[in-house]
Amino acid sequence: MEKKLLIGAHMSISGGVFNAILAGEELGCTTIQIFTKNNNQWKAKELTSAEVDKFFEHQKRTEISPIVGHNGYLINLASSKDDIFALSKESMLVELQRAEKLGLPYLVMHPGSHLGTGEKEGIKKIAGAINWLHQKTPGYEVKICLETTAGQGNTLGYKFEQLAQIIDLVKENERMGVCYDTCHTFAAGYDIRTKKAYQDTFKEFDKVIGLGRLKVIHLNDAVKDLGSRVDRHTHIGEGKIGLEGFRLLMNDKRWEKIPKILETPKEGGTAKDIKNLSVLRSLVK
Repeated sequence: MEKKLLIGAHMSISGGVFNAILAGEELGCTTIQIFTKNNNQWKAKELTSAEVDKFFEHQKRTEISPIVGHNGYLINLASSKDDIFALSKESMLVELQRAEKLGLPYLVMHPGSHLGTGEKEGIKKIAGAINWLHQKTPGYEVKICLETTAGQGNTLGYKFEQLAQIIDLVKENERMGVCYDTCHTFAAGYDIRTKKAYQDTFKEFDKVIGLGRLKVIHLNDAVKDLGSRVDRHTHIGEGKIGLEGFRLLMNDKRWEKIPKILETPKEGGTAKDIKNLSVLRSLVK
């Protein structure tokens, strides 16, 4: 049972992307998430064929799959600043190229922040950028997964409707998926703490976006209350969501083949990841 349980954590690529797989193996992960490059820089060193070979070698041996990509924090495809918007598009293109090279099925991205121009304008801008990215990457297998957000500041993606609007404006939207972040959606006002609240939230998701779009789940407890619009992650069972919400999620047969990834705070090294993974496994009936 545990072997098939698709859970893992976000792993560091320090010293080479392949190192993330070794770190995941040490923790007993069956899936992991990685940045495809340094997440706080626009540019990236070319991936060498030796690095890519090593990555595939380790993945084959450990059977950690899928490995999910996450884009860098500087990227903002809703930016009203022309220079940042141009850099964001180019940087996201590099991320897609790297994800494709590494055989990653999904590249998770935060939709972006409109910086005051308004939600409608921001949504149009994001969809336009994704259309441009798709034109530049014909035939790519990797899917862009829009992440649900907490809605802090001018951030877009905190309502299911916003994600649906972006997807609707994307021409090749069969190449689009969604990443559901438990902390973010809770902070945005979507409750999962009781069976009824959980069912209502995913019924709403299905109605607005469609469950077929759900490709990745981020498992994070929330420091702040329901609807706070504050993006602060904490350890499983130690926040405002509590264990019941995660129990419901971990036992939902619909998500068996969906990678469930921890993005909880990393202070104190891997000990917390080990504890969080153990808590999640213990919730499975």
